[in-house]
Amino acid sequence: MTGIHITAKLISFISFLPLFFISISIHEFAHAFVANMKGDDTAKNLGRLTLNPFKHADLFGTYIMPLASLASGFALIGWAKPVPVNRSKFKDPYKDDALVSAAGPVSNLILAIIFLILFTIVFHSSLNSSKYVLNFLWYGVFLNVFLFAFNLIPIPPLDGSFILFDLFPNAYTAQILKLGLYGSIILMFLIYSPLWSYFMNFINLILSLLLKIAGFN
Repeated sequence: MTGIHITAKLISFISFLPLFFISISIHEFAHAFVANMKGDDTAKNLGRLTLNPFKHADLFGTYIMPLASLASGFALIGWAKPVPVNRSKFKDPYKDDALVSAAGPVSNLILAIIFLILFTIVFHSSLNSSKYVLNFLWYGVFLNVFLFAFNLIPIPPLDGSFILFDLFPNAYTAQILKLGLYGSIILMFLIYSPLWSYFMNFINLILSLLLKIAGFN
């Protein structure tokens, strides 16, 4: 009988899945929660005001892309089904929509801090001998810092494009929102281009800052 060859890549992927489901579920829940607070119950009526990851799952982005990333050897990529928002239900469409859009990335930043606190506690406890626990918690920090920063990029369909338009509503930012499928193509080009290293440097800068705040030199 042929044994199963467990590689570091497979372990990383197995660790990625639960963290990914938790992170995107909280991200989309945050959008739905703030939208409902601001008067838009569209997401709530569609069952999206929940932490259930299956309610936020996208067939291609949540299941197929992560598996394809594992098989291809490229960076692990995935996304959830966007929460629908009806701006006409907001009292202040620009301000309220900006808050709804920012809620997702901010939730990931908060989640990253929670994972960092847990990482720090485990690191300074008797459990620090378990590298798998530490790696899992650190992956939670990294993934959520990544989701926080990535979603603030002002290219649709990312939250940053809506925040940019809500803060600076004009013909130019409106055209950015109309990129549609081209926005996704631009993002894919960015991810697999030399420019991506600059973004990852920014991620590492945030991680270094968080580690300093947590008392790591």
